[in-house]
Amino acid sequence: MPADGDQAPGAKNRRWYAGRVSGGKFLSLLLVLVAASAAAQQTGSSPAPASSRTMTIPGLGRGIVEIDGAWQFHLGDNPQWAQPSFDDSQWESIRSDDSWGDQGHPSYTGIAWYRRHLDIRPSPGTTAEYRILLRFVEDAYEVYWNGKPIGRSGRLPPSASWDSFHFPQDFSLTGSPSGVLAIRVWKAPLDIYGDAGSGGLNYPPQLGDPYSISLRKDSIFQSYVRQDLFDYSLVLLRVFIALLCVVLWYRNRSEQLFLWVGLFTVTPVALEILQHFILVPVPYALARFINQPLYVLYSVSLWFLLVWLLQVHDNARLVRLTRALTWVAMSAGVADGILALFWGQATVWMQWADGILCVIILLPELFPFAVIAMALRRKLDISRATVAAAAFVLQLLHSVADTSALGQRFTHWTLFSSLIDLPLFQIGGIEFKPEKITSVALFAAILFALYRYILEQQARRNALEQEVHSAQEIQQVLIPEDLPALEGYAVTSSYTPALEVGGDFFQIIPNDDGSAIVALGDVSGKGLKAGMNVSMIVGVLRAEAANTSPAAILGALNRCLVGRMKGGFATGVVFRVDRDGTVTFANAGHLPPYLNGKEFPLDASLPLGLIAYSDYSEQTLQLQPGDQLSLYTDGLLEATSRSGELFGFERMNALFAGRPTAQQASQAAIDFGQDDDITVLTLTRLAAGEESTTSLAAPVLDNAG
Repeated sequence: MPADGDQAPGAKNRRWYAGRVSGGKFLSLLLVLVAASAAAQQTGSSPAPASSRTMTIPGLGRGIVEIDGAWQFHLGDNPQWAQPSFDDSQWESIRSDDSWGDQGHPSYTGIAWYRRHLDIRPSPGTTAEYRILLRFVEDAYEVYWNGKPIGRSGRLPPSASWDSFHFPQDFSLTGSPSGVLAIRVWKAPLDIYGDAGSGGLNYPPQLGDPYSISLRKDSIFQSYVRQDLFDYSLVLLRVFIALLCVVLWYRNRSEQLFLWVGLFTVTPVALEILQHFILVPVPYALARFINQPLYVLYSVSLWFLLVWLLQVHDNARLVRLTRALTWVAMSAGVADGILALFWGQATVWMQWADGILCVIILLPELFPFAVIAMALRRKLDISRATVAAAAFVLQLLHSVADTSALGQRFTHWTLFSSLIDLPLFQIGGIEFKPEKITSVALFAAILFALYRYILEQQARRNALEQEVHSAQEIQQVLIPEDLPALEGYAVTSSYTPALEVGGDFFQIIPNDDGSAIVALGDVSGKGLKAGMNVSMIVGVLRAEAANTSPAAILGALNRCLVGRMKGGFATGVVFRVDRDGTVTFANAGHLPPYLNGKEFPLDASLPLGLIAYSDYSEQTLQLQPGDQLSLYTDGLLEATSRSGELFGFERMNALFAGRPTAQQASQAAIDFGQDDDITVLTLTRLAAGEESTTSLAAPVLDNAG
């Protein structure tokens, strides 16, 4: 029998004992019983008097006495059994330092009574105030002294309620110092992990003065804390890591690895709290209701963590299988948790349902082996290989231990106790068990691998930023820093990309004859891909600028883009501006321009890059002095407010009716809510003698260098 404080309740190894007797011993025992019976009849002997069953405690003052030895014990229930006058001489004797399951009543659930006759003789000068301490009783119980109830823990049926962890309780022993101490105990129905060797008292009750009992109770609680000191420090680290991972995931939702590391880190903390970790009693029904889905979440988070950390998430079938197993396991966990809410009245079918649900929960726990096996086919660095090895060992421990514990009262396997309960070594009174050591090793390996992962992601981001910077530099070359002056015209332009690299383009290319080719358009998509397509378009435009036919330029551009945009396309308008105000348009699916605040319709045509051969027609417009021609991309039209409202044609009409500059038109859309690249170009014919001007606003240029 271990001393108080040496180990937490329930940590003792269980052995199953059915009370079987071999054939030879049975015959000998039978002969002895027959002889004893004959002797009793000859002498007229009667049951032993109550005095022989009475425990005398002389001179009890300050201090504690264990009420050990033989207690009278009986299965079943009868309120009269609390009375001191009841004759319990025919009851069986049982020790109080071990459960009734280990003393001939394996797997018994229900109510049973313990009785002990006490003769307490206070020492002179004491107040004769005593308390009785019950350290660990399974599951709910009531305590009676001389037939009167003096306390209880939990509630017995029909409204059964008991705690998930049995803390020590003490009760005041009032009235006569001599009498009968009776304990009415109820053991809850066994679940699939239930131990046959459980039920009732596990430690002898202790009797003493209030001060000594208080000290002993505090000592027991301190022993719990001392055993969990390592876990307390680990909890603080886990909570810190979990919060950090949640913050990192919240900043970038695409980085799911941080989410799964956070869940895998914090769920053991929650599971510990449901046990005795914070020394606060939690009702069994509530604890198991939360525990079952929480335990499944711990397993699921490990699955996804391994899938992402071991870099096999690019396997679509594996990801789908992981999600499917998650739904199955979580559903079983929630169902088993709901079942626990009614466990006080558990029937046979509920016990079968609990067993089936637990098997459904346990089978997917083998899934990490498949993930690890798939990852090992690839080349893993040392950090990921360490995670794979630690996860393999831990999962192997869990699988063997859980399988052993499943129905252990039927199989009598003890691997669960060997792998989970028995410590490998102790340091400063802290026990280090195989499961705990492996869990810490896996946790450390995950942190190291996560650190390496963050460094890798940072290196990739730096490389991507360098690529974007290079693309911006290319775009600076493609967007002229100084627009050429067009004799007889005032030109304003504004270019505002939605991302670092835009998908809009415009060019003004003067010809030797005094005319100029102007091109403006929009490539589907945004960002780096769109920017690269713009680079190709601008290159073709400059190569074809010598051809003064806008329709021919669009045709050449279309032939170059077909098959090279990977499903994308581009809209655009190309026009030639002559000195005399003649403007010749060719359109490729682009939005019509505005002339003096009113929409000027263009011929309909297909965008660029869709089909190999597409004919583009030309239209001619004659500008008079003072006329303003405004062109734009759809980023202006499709600007979106915070409420989701589009800028729309009505606002467009009102905007261009005021004949704004390109910068003013762009700013109006930006203020409304920019959602795409915005490019605006205005061309105003000047009267004779007016000086030509050009204006360009391009934030990309402003940020360069």
